[in-house]
Order: sequence, then C-alpha cells, then structure tokens
Amino acid sequence: MKPIISVALASSLALSACGPSSDPVYTQFYREAGSLVDTGQFGNATANNTLILTGERQYTFDLANRFASEVITTVNFAFNSSTLDAGARDALNQQAQWIRQFPEIRFRVYGHTDAVGSSGYNKRLGLARANAVVHYLSTRGISRTRLEAVASFGETQPLIVTQGRERRNRRTVTEVSGFVKSHPTVLDGKYAQIIYRDYIKSGEAPSQLSGIVGSDLRTEQ
Repeated sequence: MKPIISVALASSLALSACGPSSDPVYTQFYREAGSLVDTGQFGNATANNTLILTGERQYTFDLANRFASEVITTVNFAFNSSTLDAGARDALNQQAQWIRQFPEIRFRVYGHTDAVGSSGYNKRLGLARANAVVHYLSTRGISRTRLEAVASFGETQPLIVTQGRERRNRRTVTEVSGFVKSHPTVLDGKYAQIIYRDYIKSGEAPSQLSGIVGSDLRTEQ
C-alpha cells in the first residue's frame, strides 16, 4: 500500500503546482498570453461608440459635464442687483474662452435670487441677472444666437435654504444646452469636429515665450 500512497501524494502535489499562484515567474510564463493586461475593459471604446451613434448616450451630457468641470459656471451678485462685479466678470471671461473653442454648442443661462422679496419680483430679478450674463458673454466674442437667457428660477432653487439674504443663492448658472443645429446622432460631424480640434491641440508644443514681454521682443533688420 505504501507505493500507492506515495504515487497519490505525488500526483496531489503535481496538481497543486498547477493551481493559481502569486509567484511572478509563474504568472508571467504559465498564464494565457495577454491575460495580465486584460482588465475586462477592451470593449469599452466600441461599446461607447455604439451608444453614441445609436443615440443611446447623450453627447451633449458629456460636454455639459466637461464644461462644468473645466470652468466656473456660477457667478454671484450683490443684494437686489443684476450688476456684474469684478469677480463675476473674471468667471465669465473664463467661460467665454471655453465657449469660443466650441462654436457648435449652444448655452443657456439660468438666473436665481435669494428668498428676500416677492416671488414675482425675484423672478424678474433672476431673469435680469441671466440677461446681464448673456450680454457680457456676447461682448466677449460669443454669438448672441448661441446664448439663451430663457429661464429664471427666482427664489425657488436655493443652494442654501434660508429666508434671509444669502449671496450664494444670488447667482446665475451657465450650462450646455445642445448643438447649434440639432441632429439625432453625431453623424452630422459636429462632435467629430470637436474631437479633431482637441486632437490637434494635444500635439502642440508648449510655448517657451511665456516669460517674455512684448517690449522685449526684437526682430532682425
């Protein structure tokens, strides 16, 4: 019986050697080729393209998220005012710079107020704030046809719930609202233009002239 037991034990050890191992040498040379880099995400790009082309994924939603993550989309106002202060203009200059890069996209500006005052007055004030933002963006090279101040939430959507004065509630919010010419899919080329511009820009070398002022530049005679 001893030889049989020895053979069985040897077989068991041989089988256990074929099991999963954390040894890097074993992992590298005995796993299926490509298994180390296969994270299960190889098909994501194709799946994403299919969703976009079939209209199942809203590309405007992705652009809206990008806009919100790359610029300040909110500006605030003084009490009972629709006048843009220096901070608001700085934020809108940043918005305008982003918007100019995407001539295919339309934007909508929503105006808000705090809870002080009547509902009707606050709705008019919120709309006046939205119009002030649209007017300023139009002076920064943005076509007025791409900007809408069509809605005012007045006091109905506060960031801070309070009946008193609250600067954070006195605001406008700029959002992506769609493409200049609507189309059920991206086959109209609008989204492709955006991707291509980003691709070209990614290949540009960073400028080495950032520390040189205009008066220091000289040209050869």
